[in-house]
Amino acid sequence: MKIDILTLFPAMFDGPLTESIVKRAVEKGLVEIDLHNIRDYAADRHRTTDDAPYGGGAGMVMKIEPLAACIEAVLEANPAGRIILTTPRGKPFTQGMAEELAREDGLVIICGRYEGVDERVRELFGADEISLGDFVLTGGEIAAMAMTDAVTRLIPGVLGSAESAAADSFSDGLLEYPHYTRPPEFRGLCVPEVLLSGNHRKIDRWRRCQSLGRTLRERPDLLAAAQLTDDDHRCLRELGREES
Repeated sequence: MKIDILTLFPAMFDGPLTESIVKRAVEKGLVEIDLHNIRDYAADRHRTTDDAPYGGGAGMVMKIEPLAACIEAVLEANPAGRIILTTPRGKPFTQGMAEELAREDGLVIICGRYEGVDERVRELFGADEISLGDFVLTGGEIAAMAMTDAVTRLIPGVLGSAESAAADSFSDGLLEYPHYTRPPEFRGLCVPEVLLSGNHRKIDRWRRCQSLGRTLRERPDLLAAAQLTDDDHRCLRELGREES
């Protein structure tokens, strides 16, 4: 996959894109990530990329000319790139969306800044507007980092085990079950006996019930959309009796 990131502050990406899983994915050739400084496409000597909004109001707006020039240059090398604009008004980014984007041949992520981006960027290039959530960041760079990380780890071959991604929180619509490792006891807190039993059928059911219970407590809204089996409903009833 080819991911192009359009930003006014490319140096912000030095850490997130040069460490850990994303770094290894790049080294393996499973993903190519290129940063593009929007200022390089400004025509004036001051490399101006923002201006006051028409109609008045606070703040500045990212100009259409340098953005359009940058997008068009990127699309020449990445014509299959799906264009994404990071903005608080966009659709909330989800695990399902990350899975969808991971199936694309390429992505072009525009990092929004200031009060926003000239609306004609969306009209001309059909950009999909995506948000990390109902809060406002100083700019879209952090959102672009999060999306790049979430998408990259879903590309086949990036993680050591395909099961790692399949078992992640939200992959099946639920929060993930709790994890334990050695030692079996620490400061009076013990690993649940079922995990030490070697009975994988019981372990799988315990994990599923724990996932259901955690989702019920922390994110009950997710249960409404989750596909639950008869055994899932039995787990939830058992959990209800335990908590009553």
